[in-house]
Amino acid sequence: MKLMVIIVNNDDAKAVSKALVKNKFYSTKLASTGSFLLSGNTTMLVGCQDDEVEKAIEVIKGEAHQRKKMVTPIASMTAGLLSPSPIEVTVGGATIFILDVEKFVKL
Repeated sequence: MKLMVIIVNNDDAKAVSKALVKNKFYSTKLASTGSFLLSGNTTMLVGCQDDEVEKAIEVIKGEAHQRKKMVTPIASMTAGLLSPSPIEVTVGGATIFILDVEKFVKL
C-alpha cells in the first residue's frame, strides 16, 4: 500500500479532488502555503494500492496545470531594493510524494 502526498495550487485543487473521487481515489485535504510565493496550496493525502499509483498520477496530471504568473518578490528576497520589479514564475502543476505504508488501520 502507498500514501500519496499531493500538493496542488488552490486554483487546481477542486478539479483534482473531483477527478480523484470520480476515479475512486478518496483523499483528506489540508490547507497549506508555499514558502516561495506565499500562496495557497492544497495538500491531499491519498491511500491506494501499489498498482493504482500510476493511474492516480495520470488523473492528477489531467487536472493540475502549470501556468505563468507575474509576482512581486517579497521584501526579504529583494535584499534592500526599494521597488522590486515583478518577475514571471511558473505556478501550478502538482508535487507528489509517494510513501510506503507499513500498516493501515481503519476504525
